[in-house]
Amino acid sequence: MKITDVRIRKITDDEKMKAVVSITIDNEFVVHDIKIINGSNGEFIAMPNKKLGNGDFRDIAHPLTAKTREKICDAIFEEYHRVLEEQESDHRFEESLLQEDEK
Repeated sequence: MKITDVRIRKITDDEKMKAVVSITIDNEFVVHDIKIINGSNGEFIAMPNKKLGNGDFRDIAHPLTAKTREKICDAIFEEYHRVLEEQESDHRFEESLLQEDEK
């Protein structure tokens, strides 16, 4: 199994939910609505889920092995942090342009 695409769909300012992600597996299967959550022990991935009648949540799709979960998490976090760095770089560039305009 290969993660062939990771798309960061939305980055939020929310304290807990940091982003919504879609992944493509082997260019053949897409999983939407994966969330990056900032928990008490750091960031983790929450697979798409639905709320049950009793208030509990059940995953709609999820990896069956720890190795597969690790592959998915690694690919998602790599792209998420790359996008964050890119946004920070763009922000610094925009600030430098504003400072030059003020001179």
